[in-house]
Amino acid sequence: MTINEHRSFLPDLLGKTLKPAMALGAALLFTGCSELGYLLSNDKVTDADNDQVVFVGDSIFALSGEIQNQLEAKAGETFRRYTVSGAELSGELIAPSIPNQFREAVTDNPDIKTIVGDAGGNDILIPAIAFNSNNCKTPWWRFGRLSQQCRDFIDDIYVEGVDFLNEMAEAGVQKGILTGYYYTKNGLFRLDDMKEAVDYGNATLAKACENSVLDCTFVDPRWVINDRDIIFDGIHPADSGSKKIADLIWPKLQPLL
Repeated sequence: MTINEHRSFLPDLLGKTLKPAMALGAALLFTGCSELGYLLSNDKVTDADNDQVVFVGDSIFALSGEIQNQLEAKAGETFRRYTVSGAELSGELIAPSIPNQFREAVTDNPDIKTIVGDAGGNDILIPAIAFNSNNCKTPWWRFGRLSQQCRDFIDDIYVEGVDFLNEMAEAGVQKGILTGYYYTKNGLFRLDDMKEAVDYGNATLAKACENSVLDCTFVDPRWVINDRDIIFDGIHPADSGSKKIADLIWPKLQPLL
C-alpha cells in the first residue's frame, strides 16, 4: 500500500471506529451515565437559606440548575439540592436513585416540608436511546399505537412512583411538587418519536401523584415547552425552557414558603 493509500485509508478507518465511540460517549454524556452523572450536575446544596425545601430529580433539574436558580431568585432564598444527572426512579446503575437522593436529604436534615422535582424520565429515556428495548418509540408509521410493552413498563414505574411518594409522606414531608416531562426533539439523538411515551408517562405520573398519600401537585410542562426551548441534544431545557418550567412551578411553591 502506498503512502497516499495509507493517508486515505486511515481517515476512513478512524471515522468508522470513532463515530460509534463518539455516539456512545454522547449518550453517556447527555443521559448522565457513569460518573459523568455527577460531573454534569449542578452543585449539591445540603445547607441552604430554607432547608425545608428540597429538590430531587434528574438532569432536567441537575444539568444546569437553572430551574432552581430561577425559583430561588423569585423566592429571595436558596433551597437544598440533591438532583443528579442520569438519576432514575428505580435502580442505581448509573447514579443515585431519586428515592435515595431523598433519603440522603433526610439523613442530612429530616426537617423537610416540601419536595420539588421530577422522576421516571430516565427510566424510559435511557433504554430508548440505547436499544429501544422497551419499544417506547412510535415512528410515523405506528403513530397512535404505543406498544403494550411500553405501557406495561411505564405502569411498573407507576408502582415505584407511588411507593416513593408514600415514603416521603411517611417521613413527614407535607407537600410534593412533581414535574412531568415535555416532548423531546430530534437533535443529537432522534427522539421526536417519543411523544406518545411522554403522553402516557405524564398521565401515569399524574395518577401516581393523585393516588399517593402525599399531598402532591403535578406540573405538566408539555404545553409551554417547544423545540426552541430544548438544547441541541434534543433532551435538556435551554435557559428559556428552564425559565418556563420555573414559571409553572412557582405558583405551586410560593404559597408553601
